[in-house]
Amino acid sequence: MKFIIGIGGVTNGGKTTLTNRIEKILPNCCVIHQDNFFKPQDQIEVGDDGFRQWDVITALDMEAMVNTLRGWVENPVKFARSHGVPLSPLAEGSAPESQTHILIVEGFLLYNYKPLIEFFSKCYYVTIPYEECKRRRSTRTYTVPDPPGLFDGHVWPMYLKHRKEMENNCRAIHYLDGMKSKDELYNQVYEDIQNSMLNSL
Repeated sequence: MKFIIGIGGVTNGGKTTLTNRIEKILPNCCVIHQDNFFKPQDQIEVGDDGFRQWDVITALDMEAMVNTLRGWVENPVKFARSHGVPLSPLAEGSAPESQTHILIVEGFLLYNYKPLIEFFSKCYYVTIPYEECKRRRSTRTYTVPDPPGLFDGHVWPMYLKHRKEMENNCRAIHYLDGMKSKDELYNQVYEDIQNSMLNSL
C-alpha cells in the first residue's frame, strides 16, 4: 500500500518539526520538502510590492517537485534506497509490494498546485495567528535574510491570498492548530494517519 501525506501550512507554523517527528515513527517513510524546489535567487521576480516574490508558486520548480513525487509512486523502494531511508525487513516470503510505503510532502504551498493535490491520501494544514507568525519569523535566520518590511508587505498578504485560493482548490484539508504543543500536534496527526491507513487496508 502507498500512502501520501501532505503537511502544509503557514510559514514558521511548525510543519517541518511535525514532519521530522512523524517520519521517524512511520515505517518505510520518505519525505519531500517543497523548500528544496526553490528556483535560484536570480530567477525570483521582484513584485509591485518591491520585494522578491519568494512566497508565490512561480518561485518554485513545481514540475520538478511533481516528477520527484512520481518517482516515489513508481518505485517507493528504489526511492527510499536512493535517499538513504531504511526499509522495514520483509516478512518471510512476502513481496516488497505487499509492504506499506509512506511519503510525506511538506511545504507552504502544497494545495495551490492542482497536479500535486491529486496525489494526496491525506492533507494537513498548520495555522498560527498573525502575531505569533511574525514573532517566530523574526527569530529565524534564513539563507537569504528577510529585508525590512517583508513580513507585512509580502509574506503575510501572500499567505492570506494563497489560503483563500487553497480552500477553493482542495476540500479535504484537516486544519491543525499550530499553537498547540508539539506533542499534542504530533499525537493528533499520528493517530489520524494510523486510523486512515487501517481504514484503507
